[in-house]
Amino acid sequence: MKMTPEQLCGVTSDHLIELLFGQKTFLVHPAVQQDLLALKDAAAQAGFNLNIASGFRDFERQRSIWNNKMSGASAILDSDSQPLDNEKLSEQEKVMAILRWSALPGASRHHWGCDFDVFDRASLPHGVTLQLEPWEYLQGHQTQFYLWLKRNLTRFGFFFPYAEDLGGVAPEPWHISHQITAQDCLNQLTAEQLRFRLRLSPILGHQVVLDNLENIYTQFITNISGEL
Repeated sequence: MKMTPEQLCGVTSDHLIELLFGQKTFLVHPAVQQDLLALKDAAAQAGFNLNIASGFRDFERQRSIWNNKMSGASAILDSDSQPLDNEKLSEQEKVMAILRWSALPGASRHHWGCDFDVFDRASLPHGVTLQLEPWEYLQGHQTQFYLWLKRNLTRFGFFFPYAEDLGGVAPEPWHISHQITAQDCLNQLTAEQLRFRLRLSPILGHQVVLDNLENIYTQFITNISGEL
């Protein structure tokens, strides 16, 4: 599916359709609808209540997340999910640390409608808020669900783009991606499109980002696990 730069960068969502998934409606890429519903049904048969914690996010939402971290309004985490001292970091250090856990606005896979942060609602303890931190999936309440996902995701066309630490985005055991659709989107997204978008819609630290965009594109955007 040919995408416009605005669609790829999350500026518009006119390529997506509404899908009722559990108790909420999400915007999803039409190519993933059936596989996503089939994955949910299979999870239910295995005893899991697969829910989406986060699906489509537009550019403005991603920019808000980014700017909050750059400004110190939200914590910047290290690779062990521990907060860093924002005041001791240079602007470049902030940018690189943020990219470990949060995508560059315009380059988030969540812009495409084929990537989802998922969890098993049935395993979430009463009164506990999902944090989307690795310990929950590797040694906490989401472990059995995560192990089931690892065994079954590929049957439905999905994979973990951040399954391992490749020196870019930190491992995210909650983040699943519809492989063919996402790879098609990634193949169309260029560093030049991102540069144009970020010049139109500046973010905090934008000059550092623009100065290092080619490296960011290679290290944090195209550097994923399980590429086709």
